[in-house]
Amino acid sequence: MPNYKLNRWISKYWDSQFGLEFNDKYSWSDGKSKAISFHTLIEIYTFYQLSEAGVHSRKIIEAHKILSERFETVFPFATSHILESISTDGKKIYFKDLENIFSVDKTHQFHFTFISEFFKKIDFDGGDFANRLWPIGKEKSVVVDPKHQFGQPTISGTNINAQTINGYFLGGEQVEFIADIFNLEVHQITDAIDFCKKAA
Repeated sequence: MPNYKLNRWISKYWDSQFGLEFNDKYSWSDGKSKAISFHTLIEIYTFYQLSEAGVHSRKIIEAHKILSERFETVFPFATSHILESISTDGKKIYFKDLENIFSVDKTHQFHFTFISEFFKKIDFDGGDFANRLWPIGKEKSVVVDPKHQFGQPTISGTNINAQTINGYFLGGEQVEFIADIFNLEVHQITDAIDFCKKAA
């Protein structure tokens, strides 16, 4: 996601609109850099995916508000029962509630087609909130876990930062050598490198 878009969305929606509405703080700054909570990261990822699918920002914000009120949570786009039950046709966001499917907007129109396509990259804790993100898929080694390296992308099961591995690779080191010095498998090194290429 482009930095300018990320910063604009955080400022316009999470810090301003949602912050005032829910009396909550979504980002912090030390004057040089900005940090966000893990659940805000998942929400922004959800927002981005819906936006990329063609849904207008206004519709996404409207759905966020409706789902937030309905399920009494400030993070509706970071809870499993919501993420598993929403989909889009590129224009509207739909929510499946038991046997009913309705558009998450002011019309609440019912629909009877449902496409499940989102958020297979997120793990949820027992409390229904997102607790890990697998940015390039659960079959890969790179994970974003707020319990490791302050939520920076790491190799699963370690505190080794994906960017650190990529730095060695960009410095000219061979994949096998990097795997050896970090005591990792070659596929874990290539996953980290692939992730950094996609994130660049």
